[in-house]
Amino acid sequence: MFEQFQPVDALLDVIAASSAVVKIIAFFVAWLLLWLPIAIPLAISLKWHPPKPLAIAQKIPLVLSLYLLAPLVLWGFAKLEGRTFAAYGLVLARSTFSSLLLGLGLGILGIALLFSLERWAGWIEIEQSNQRQFVAALLPTLALGLLISLIEELIFRGFLLNQLQPEYAAWVAAASSSLIFALLHLVWEGTEIAPQLPGLWLMGVVLVIARWADGGSLGLACGLHAGWVWGMASLDTAQLIRYTDRGSEWLTGIKKQPLAGGMGLLLLCGTGGLLLSFVS
Repeated sequence: MFEQFQPVDALLDVIAASSAVVKIIAFFVAWLLLWLPIAIPLAISLKWHPPKPLAIAQKIPLVLSLYLLAPLVLWGFAKLEGRTFAAYGLVLARSTFSSLLLGLGLGILGIALLFSLERWAGWIEIEQSNQRQFVAALLPTLALGLLISLIEELIFRGFLLNQLQPEYAAWVAAASSSLIFALLHLVWEGTEIAPQLPGLWLMGVVLVIARWADGGSLGLACGLHAGWVWGMASLDTAQLIRYTDRGSEWLTGIKKQPLAGGMGLLLLCGTGGLLLSFVS
């Protein structure tokens, strides 16, 4: 009666005994196959035609539908390896919550410092009339930032890093998982995000360092990631920042994207250097 499941069991055994690269490919294939029955009708209803870049109204439901499936796929792979999410760095403990808050504060402080310096230099101005919209955006963007950071950290700094570290040197694993993290942003943004790819890669490396600095826990990395997303999403939603074009876009960011500019990269390097001093 159960003979029909034998090929599946055999495939799972092969995956469990495979190399890190095979497991990572299998994870993304499984995630994609599980998402497609939801994504195809959703994309049709939203009138999205890949590889056309997504508008924000299209992106949110598609990203949410994909990300909400991720824990299920990760749970399957954790069971396959005889592990729990704790092995990936997600531990439900008071220390994790404390690290989350610390990272959140560090992320927001970094964003505030970045734009304060650019305002002092005359490169940006604050749209005072949009301050009410900014305050109104804080709560929903915080929820969005926490959700995105939790899922992405669990995948990229949790599962992927765990697969790569036993087979490769630590910095090779960090660089490789961060490269995958950066390149997968092309799915949503297309080639328009190309100037940000070096910044996204560096961001991934800094978040790996955050996990190392937190003793293997994802708390600090999740908080830091959430703080960056929260700050930028709140500013963008309220359109609180206006660029004066007095500063070079190579400093402020190509197409007004901080990760594509020298100042944003400097912030990441400074944060990474600070965290690296706590890595034992």
